[in-house]
Amino acid sequence: MSIEQDVRTVAERAREASHDLAIATRSTKDAVLAAMADALEAGTESIVAANRDDIARAEQAGTPPNIIDRLRLDRERIEGMAQGLRDVAGLADPVGEVVRGSTLANGLELRQVRVPFGVVGIIYEARPNVTADAAGICLKSGNSVLLKGSNSALSSNTRIVEVLREAIEGLGLNPDVVQLVPGEGHEGAKVLMRARGLVDVLIPRGGAGLIRSVVAESTVPVIETGVGNCHVYVDVDADLEKAVAIVVNSKTHRTSVCNAAETLLVHEDIADDFLPTIIDALQDKGVTIHGDERFREYDGVVPATDEDYAEEFLSLDIAAAVVPDIEGAIRHIRANSSQHTEAIVTESQAAARRFTTAVDSAAVLVNASTRFTDGGEFGFGAEIGISTQKLHARGPMGLVEMTSTKYVVTGDGHIR
Repeated sequence: MSIEQDVRTVAERAREASHDLAIATRSTKDAVLAAMADALEAGTESIVAANRDDIARAEQAGTPPNIIDRLRLDRERIEGMAQGLRDVAGLADPVGEVVRGSTLANGLELRQVRVPFGVVGIIYEARPNVTADAAGICLKSGNSVLLKGSNSALSSNTRIVEVLREAIEGLGLNPDVVQLVPGEGHEGAKVLMRARGLVDVLIPRGGAGLIRSVVAESTVPVIETGVGNCHVYVDVDADLEKAVAIVVNSKTHRTSVCNAAETLLVHEDIADDFLPTIIDALQDKGVTIHGDERFREYDGVVPATDEDYAEEFLSLDIAAAVVPDIEGAIRHIRANSSQHTEAIVTESQAAARRFTTAVDSAAVLVNASTRFTDGGEFGFGAEIGISTQKLHARGPMGLVEMTSTKYVVTGDGHIR
């Protein structure tokens, strides 16, 4: 059987399984999610063993450390995956929610209600934790999910899905609601992109190249996630002690994720006071600062290129510049941002309002680290990804973002 036939077969099984899942009660879905969480923890040893195989191949291939960090699983991260499933179970079920309703002038009762998409395909790189997060969110929102991870995480993803499917089947639900897409190369992903009619929506999660490829080649509707060239702007009215903590956390808490800060902007009127402190704080954490002329007055700062200001480093590197005022910061962000997350540090309500109104990104934070742009931190339990587009979903995508709506119209013999 060809790869195309294999992929279409699993998609057909996912479609069939989605029909029963769409009408499953919340109690059923929550019980399955709890069983999936327990199974992940019980299977920790086998999952970590499979992950070691992936890590070994990655290291042998010379994979950069930041990518290996995304790939790595340990007991703590698996416990986090399990807790994410339990958190999702604790959230309200969006399916069946009445978005709006009214009685029309002619007596017809009109309701707009949330419904699952049906079959969701997810193409993603490295990060095997996405496998559990996506399975949990899709299941709770009533969707079957087809998972196409990268070859680098194949052993990990295979074992995680085996564990999850065993738990699902153990509670009497069709395990085909969670499946891996066959094929070790790109061909399986390409077939998935062309499975219009079998797959209702496709979500790419990874680097810019992957996202561009899926958006350009897919005939299945795509919810576009984005890379994170995230900015922190330190305003003239900033509390500089807060600013140091926020900048350092945004950059160094975890460098290999899309909500890590990649560019620092500083108001020129506080540059003399703030630059020596923030440069020392970042360099103490091992950060290489790619700076403009003002930053390069200090030791250890390397010259920034135009490309650096648009770069998602995903490493201990940050681009930095001094700007004349808040309007200069906004202009810089508009020119270089990936529209993921931007933050301002200021004690001025007027500056905060101006920044949050003028900056057009999926998340805009005031006096808080960019690392908070995350489904778990937002109370969504977990996330499918962070959408930087403007259609249907924007920002961290949780349960609600994984539904569509339909209209239910009730009459009493009405004719037009």
